[in-house]
Amino acid sequence: MEEKMTEKEIFNKIAKIINERFELEQNKITPELTFSSDLDADSIDIVEFVLELEDTFGAEIPDEDAEKLLTVGDVVKYIEKHQP
Repeated sequence: MEEKMTEKEIFNKIAKIINERFELEQNKITPELTFSSDLDADSIDIVEFVLELEDTFGAEIPDEDAEKLLTVGDVVKYIEKHQP
């Protein structure tokens, strides 16, 4: 049985994706960071980000759930709760 990732491990993986995809320095990525205002992400950016999250964490994120993920912290909590 695979051990579940900690909140910190999940956050670090998400921060790395944001760093690569949105070219934001990792030390500026916080749980409060919002995708729409802080990252200026449009709907296509969000869809691609969610697909990358699904690949990275092996968890499916339905569209209706993805719409509720407004901050980095929301994503961390979601992934933590839905780890395979």
